[in-house]
Amino acid sequence: MPERFQDLHAAGGASLALAVDDLTVAYDEKPAIWDIDLNVPEGVLMGVVGPNGAGKSTLIKAVLNLIPRAAGTVSFYGKPYERARSLVGYVPQRGSVDWDFPTSVLDVVMMGLYGKLGWFRRPGKRERESAQYALEQVGLADLGDRQISQLSGGQQQRTFLARALVQDAQIYFMDEPFAAVDAVTENAIVGILQALNRRGKTVLVVHHDLQTVEQYFNWVTLLNVEVIASGPTAEAFTPDNLRRTYGGRVSFLHAANGDV
Repeated sequence: MPERFQDLHAAGGASLALAVDDLTVAYDEKPAIWDIDLNVPEGVLMGVVGPNGAGKSTLIKAVLNLIPRAAGTVSFYGKPYERARSLVGYVPQRGSVDWDFPTSVLDVVMMGLYGKLGWFRRPGKRERESAQYALEQVGLADLGDRQISQLSGGQQQRTFLARALVQDAQIYFMDEPFAAVDAVTENAIVGILQALNRRGKTVLVVHHDLQTVEQYFNWVTLLNVEVIASGPTAEAFTPDNLRRTYGGRVSFLHAANGDV
């Protein structure tokens, strides 16, 4: 685990940002995720990894009540989602968004404030300043007036990250934020996530690149319909757990002791 991460070995004793019990989601009677038990301590930066079709995005959507659950309960800081909504920020997959919708970058970011404002109160100077500051954090300070359809893929991803940042949430869910972005954008996003983590925020990231897990995350959950392992990266991200998760289809397995 990189030295810049605090020691989270004992984080299991910390208060829980997210508790998932017996969560199951099924499509056409086929389980997409099955009997998920997951405790996420407050203040971790967690990668959620697993093969295609493992249920990573489904897990996030079910936790956030975006899709129906067949069974199970979810709580945020001990509260159901309906009572903890203001504590939660969400960055969906970029491909799930209609980027041709005629609106500006700044307006998209200000949408992150509607939960606090309500839909019928217009954003004022303070909200615009908050949104502009969020754009500065993601390196888009000069693009606030641009139409979102004019953005590159990496700029679109940063816009949705700014929308989540302006919420000033306590726990963030990010679904494949590094998908189809260039190395510069990926490094910028990683820096923002780690800065959030240093501020005590909890961040869950659906991730696909096994080679960067140890570099990016201090906590990891390995998922393949069921939770295979979850905990500090140094303990859970092992060759054995990876083989159990990917069914032996992993071509790159790197452990701290150099085993491949």
